[in-house]
Amino acid sequence: MSVEIDKLASVHPEAKLGVGVKVGPFCMVGPHVQIGDGTILSSHVVLEGHTTIGKNNKFLQFCSIGAPPQDSSYKGEPTETIIGDGNTFREYVSVHRGTTKQDNKTVIGNNSLYMAYCHIAHDCNVGSNLTFANSVQLAGHVNIGDRVIIGGNTGVSQFVSLGKGAYIGGGTSIDRDIPNFCTAYGNRVRLKGINIIGLKRQGFDKQIISEVVDFYRTMESSALSPRAFVEHQELMTEFSNNPVVKDIASFIRKSEIGVAPFMIG
Repeated sequence: MSVEIDKLASVHPEAKLGVGVKVGPFCMVGPHVQIGDGTILSSHVVLEGHTTIGKNNKFLQFCSIGAPPQDSSYKGEPTETIIGDGNTFREYVSVHRGTTKQDNKTVIGNNSLYMAYCHIAHDCNVGSNLTFANSVQLAGHVNIGDRVIIGGNTGVSQFVSLGKGAYIGGGTSIDRDIPNFCTAYGNRVRLKGINIIGLKRQGFDKQIISEVVDFYRTMESSALSPRAFVEHQELMTEFSNNPVVKDIASFIRKSEIGVAPFMIG
């Protein structure tokens, strides 16, 4: 399959387009852009900066990818935007390139759906197999694990991390970290429980899931903070062989800005 470029599109001659790439009308592709095989740009899509895009992605109308970061420290450095394979970016999604404050790049994984009006800011590191509902907004330096689902109209503050398998309800304001496989929602965000459906979908058996729920409820009812709880070995002994609990405990220990508090009532 050859590359298809609409006569109304503007593609810089130095841009690199893979086999089967389709560029629709009124799209603009800059000189430092690389697009993998089978990727489709619908119409009015802008790809700029040092942007590398993998295979079989779909960008619907008015997406803006690789634009300069909304950060006053940025002085035009050749930072990057890196996107994996098999993602769908719906209408008006925006992804900004990185800054020199972190790793010089914004990174997006594979096989995810970003619904209309989502924004991924500079220096974010976003995993794979994600679902972002409409108008999810990530500030700079946010980290998202794999298989996270975020409800619509949710905002995530800078430097926040969401662990793999987390489920976030719509309209949530997130200013603290959310551990692996936890559910959370609210303004400000509160932990609500365990994402049991997510664990089942990933093939964990009933015994593992039951232990994870027991761990969460025990930690929630404790007078200790989550970090203090997981640091007490005697409290963790009964869960020592559970791989999911180990991952959650590790996430909590590594959290720099603190884990979201539990829901009251």
